[in-house]
Amino acid sequence: MKDLLGLMGKAKEMQAKFQAMQDEIATVEAAGQSGGGLVSVTLTGKFEMKSLKIDPSLFKEDDVEVLEDLLLAAHNDARVKVEQIMQEKTKALTAGLPIPPGMKLPF
Repeated sequence: MKDLLGLMGKAKEMQAKFQAMQDEIATVEAAGQSGGGLVSVTLTGKFEMKSLKIDPSLFKEDDVEVLEDLLLAAHNDARVKVEQIMQEKTKALTAGLPIPPGMKLPF
């Protein structure tokens, strides 16, 4: 019974740590670029686009498809960076816990 109470206490502590981590991740920002910096996108930890910068040289009628591709690439680059930050923070928080492989956290 003592072990069960200890486990419940640790679970509650872990839940508080996860909430704090989620709050911290919400404030994270990551910038992604494409086209050698011609297009730049900044995302928050909640994957909301905070800013978008486009080099004026891309504003040509015949380059619309190129611009669209660069926007997608910059957004994806920023998204990957946010996901990496989230993984690093989760890994640091769960260090030493016996979590099965492939289990994604936070729940």
